[in-house]
Amino acid sequence: MTPLLDSHDYDALRAGFRWDLPARLNMGVQIIDDWAGAEPDRLAVIEYDGRDRRDVSYGTLQDMAGRLAHALGATQGARIGVFRTQSAWTAAAHAAIWKSGAISVPLFKLFGSEALRLRLDDAGVETVITDPEGRAALDGFGLRLIVPEEDELPDAGPFAAASTGPETPAVMIYTSGTTGTPKGALHGHRVLTGHLPGVEMSHDLLRPGEDVLWTPADWAWIGGLFDVAMPGLALGVPVVAARLPKFDAESCARLIRDCGVTACFLPPTALRMLKAAGMVIPGLRSVASAGETLGAEMLAWGRDAFGLEINEFYGQTECNMVAASAASMFPTRPGWMGKPAPGAEVAVIDEDGQNVEGEGDIAIRRGAASMFLGYWNREDATAEKFRGDWLLTGDRGEMEDGYIRFLGRDDDVITSGGYRIGPSEIEDVLITHPAVAAAGVVGKPDALRTEIVKAFIVLRAGHDPSDALAAELQDHAKRLCAAHSYPREIAFLDELPMTVTGKVMRRKLREREAE
Repeated sequence: MTPLLDSHDYDALRAGFRWDLPARLNMGVQIIDDWAGAEPDRLAVIEYDGRDRRDVSYGTLQDMAGRLAHALGATQGARIGVFRTQSAWTAAAHAAIWKSGAISVPLFKLFGSEALRLRLDDAGVETVITDPEGRAALDGFGLRLIVPEEDELPDAGPFAAASTGPETPAVMIYTSGTTGTPKGALHGHRVLTGHLPGVEMSHDLLRPGEDVLWTPADWAWIGGLFDVAMPGLALGVPVVAARLPKFDAESCARLIRDCGVTACFLPPTALRMLKAAGMVIPGLRSVASAGETLGAEMLAWGRDAFGLEINEFYGQTECNMVAASAASMFPTRPGWMGKPAPGAEVAVIDEDGQNVEGEGDIAIRRGAASMFLGYWNREDATAEKFRGDWLLTGDRGEMEDGYIRFLGRDDDVITSGGYRIGPSEIEDVLITHPAVAAAGVVGKPDALRTEIVKAFIVLRAGHDPSDALAAELQDHAKRLCAAHSYPREIAFLDELPMTVTGKVMRRKLREREAE
């Protein structure tokens, strides 16, 4: 498909933009079939392992997705897991699921066994498309596993896409909140189209045939999957599929050079690592970033390191890419996230749902195409997410001259290394350890990662604080939660600050850290 934005005149784009979603819409067709039918040899995915690159065309990707779809034999509405790192097969897996009319469930490769089981059980997943490493990790789960690199897939010819529309459920991405277990945010086939205006803004209008996209963000998260991988494929912009074994400045610069990358989404942590290494990377046309506001110092460094203005953008799993900076459209304002994307109405509202001057709740009006259908089997939680016609982001902010400024979170979600981490899941894991009587988890400010996860532990009788016990608890959390969300610091307390109803007062723990 062609880009939705065709001008650098922001005001004209906003005024003239209307969603015109077709009655029949399928993301598998969007990202592969439309291009494969017109230009089968067009470059779609660049696979890169740090040394060599392998180019995959749309025609090849269509064949891969078709063979997978035939092998799946999925019924409409079935939930199918995708437990893989970035690769052409990962893109083909999602396309195969969507073309089947089923729902893809991205799963992070760093999840521990219990975190995986929780999501698989909640979604009712019975089949997972994975890789050889994932097959070993899922052994014993009682699932049907498909490993396209190892399993023989049928060569049954083209696969006709199921009849789906914008509201047909297509993908479920789990998001961590402050209370309860992670929730599955269910999206329809319109979610990809809904991302495009914000994606195009954040890259000062993408150029099919000229640009190459890449992000170190994992494709199991909405930032990697729908801010980069799927928009690139839909727009005919080649996407680099590479997850560096360990992100470092030299590997990043080498990948950009070897793959001809011109447009990047680099989370703030990645940018700080490049800055700390004194890295200068020429040749990029656009750099987008999200997760927190960068500030004047980082933006000034970006001008020196890349020769361009870093464009920040804003959104969340439930409704993403709703605002962005775009240096080619309007001046960048340090400390502000940009302006609403065409097709998204973003406002700061009060408790009555009315627009306010000054501080309020950042909210998005119903009608944004990237807005979720609801939480999987969580009608109450879905209802709580809205205030009238406004979806509440859980963030506090203000608006001025059309710009949106993020002031702070209204909840306890921890932002670390670009990931949003719910503290309750980590607390629930920690208290399963026999030495732990109670646990409270908060984010501690960190210069590199924005925040690190810090746990405050009350021990059971008969157990004493020690460095060895702290290390044991960290390993326990890594095994049962996820490697990116374990507590990097642990402090032992005699008691936790509690409300009268017995809830941990995380605000008091954060204040303790600030002091």
